[in-house]
Amino acid sequence: MPQLDFSRPALEVAPHVLGARLSVDSPEGPVTIRITEVEAYHGVGAPGVHDAGSHARNGRTDRNASMFGPPGHAYVYFSYGMHFAINLVCSPEGAASGVLVRAGEVVEGAEIAAARRTARRPGSGITARQLARGPGNVAQALGIRRETHDGLSLWRAPFALDLSSVIEPDISTGPRVGVAGVAGGPKFPWRFWITGDPTVSAFRPGRSAPTALPE
Repeated sequence: MPQLDFSRPALEVAPHVLGARLSVDSPEGPVTIRITEVEAYHGVGAPGVHDAGSHARNGRTDRNASMFGPPGHAYVYFSYGMHFAINLVCSPEGAASGVLVRAGEVVEGAEIAAARRTARRPGSGITARQLARGPGNVAQALGIRRETHDGLSLWRAPFALDLSSVIEPDISTGPRVGVAGVAGGPKFPWRFWITGDPTVSAFRPGRSAPTALPE
């Protein structure tokens, strides 16, 4: 196990995976991203305030079961009936927290990633910085699907997670993207990104999310 302890809560782990390299192998070949943006989510059993933005806020279900599994595994879910997204599972087994990978720079397998991203939209002209910009695009670029990758260890094939490339980059933090209500406001500055990196996604407030802390 690397020095970063994934048995810690996601909020503690999240900023420290920025700059790490996440790889997924496939018959087409490996694709690797350098992680540039993440969000932390806490569920049942994780410390701190109740996180209404978490899939595990009300306990274990068939959908979120991997979040309650051992740390250092993948939690993959299908979002809005459109795309997959990947979380790095944190906290001890039985407690639920995860780090959502929101964006990354493709550093290996760019041609494979581009072919996956443009398969449904040929000629769409996706730029290098857009290949893995946004959680759905991260999963698509890496070839991640729930039925194939959910619950697998991040340290065994087809995954590989290299933390040796993390060099404590300049980090910004703020509210999470598109999360509704209080959980998407400044009370939860649980989004972390490498400051100024062009692959980081644009901020979009969630429905009825507050823009300032209550006085």
